Amino acid sequence: MRTFDMTPLYRSSVGFDRMAALMDRALSADNANQSYPPYNIEKTGEDAYRITLAAAGFSEDELNIETREGQIVISGAKTPVEQKEGVEILHRGIAARSFERRFQLADHVKVTGATLEHGLLHVDLVREVPEALKPRTIQIATASPKVTIEQHEAA
Repeated sequence: MRTFDMTPLYRSSVGFDRMAALMDRALSADNANQSYPPYNIEKTGEDAYRITLAAAGFSEDELNIETREGQIVISGAKTPVEQKEGVEILHRGIAARSFERRFQLADHVKVTGATLEHGLLHVDLVREVPEALKPRTIQIATASPKVTIEQHEAA
């Protein structure tokens, strides 16, 4: 159940609409109920991250990873498996349903690669801040003028 209304944030702030949209998405009911497939988010270095998603039963060609509008979207669609002749399934407990997971990326975070091993999809991310945006130190020069005193002879 959603109890917070983010509308006041939209009308009383300038430039923070992205933050309000993030909070709105985080509190929305459809994200709260989405639990398939489970995932981990790990920090693997100072500016390196990894999303590990449980994708058991999916092959590389059934998974799709794309980045758009500051998000990474991971989706999977199972191709229908034909039932073998003479085999009757009494209980189907292994999930083979399609899914779509969205993760909001911070500024300057890029996907560097993805691997699928042992039923786990690993998506590696790195934050690359451009040189122009990194903090830099400005040297402070002293501006004390040199004073020269000249002595004039009296005539």
